[in-house]
Amino acid sequence: MTLIHPGELLPLIPVSTDSPAEQAAALRGDGPISGSVHSWDLSTGVDGPGTRFVVFLAGCPLACLYCHNPDTMRMRNGRRTTADTVVEEAGKYVPFIRAAGGGFTISGGEPLLQPDFTGEILHRCHDVLGLHTALDTSGFLGARASDALLAAVDLVLLDIKSWDRELYLHLTGRQLEPTLAFARRLAELGKEIWVRFVLVPGLTDATENVAGVASFAASLGNVTRVDVLPFHKLGAAKWEQLGKEFTLADTPTPTAAQVTRARSEFTAYGLKAV
Repeated sequence: MTLIHPGELLPLIPVSTDSPAEQAAALRGDGPISGSVHSWDLSTGVDGPGTRFVVFLAGCPLACLYCHNPDTMRMRNGRRTTADTVVEEAGKYVPFIRAAGGGFTISGGEPLLQPDFTGEILHRCHDVLGLHTALDTSGFLGARASDALLAAVDLVLLDIKSWDRELYLHLTGRQLEPTLAFARRLAELGKEIWVRFVLVPGLTDATENVAGVASFAASLGNVTRVDVLPFHKLGAAKWEQLGKEFTLADTPTPTAAQVTRARSEFTAYGLKAV
């Protein structure tokens, strides 16, 4: 649940995957480390424990069918912002965040599309501001996360969108394996993970699909929570504004019973599911 929105939401533009040249253009500039930022806000809910200052970076290598922020898919959809600016803004809320048992979360888009920028911000929020830090990622670009970057991360919010490989490709346009490899690496490092799983009726809700994600998560030993996130259509208007078809427009949101059943499938593997 969003509490306030200190950041400015940026205009919507058509979505497609950025080329390397477009990525470079989005970040070009001299001086301090900078990156493409879509927006920021203060929130509670599934962005990590407590009240969080959440920065949403622009640009994502995935094209999820149910994405509720399609306006964050392209790096040029954001505004070039320095790490100094982001950390200064987060610093304004440090007393409040600490009192609320929260921290700082970097999200997107996909923050590992901009690993240097992401790493700089995480390091300064963690080591300088003394905040609990969380990295919200699909894990597809996990190989870009250096050990130094991960050293400044207390919690990884890892989206595992499907266990079925063909379905994962259909949902995201990408392969699942890089995410699994990143999860195993995090396990080796002893880095805490919250798995996030979007429950989409008729797509991701099959028992064997949920069980596959649950079995893998339980095998890691560092997953302390699973967020079962009910599919919703709150981003449908953004797809329309972008001139893009929202292909899941006729897909129903899951019932309370369907969500409860999915959570029970995760708890059957000894995981905490909310």
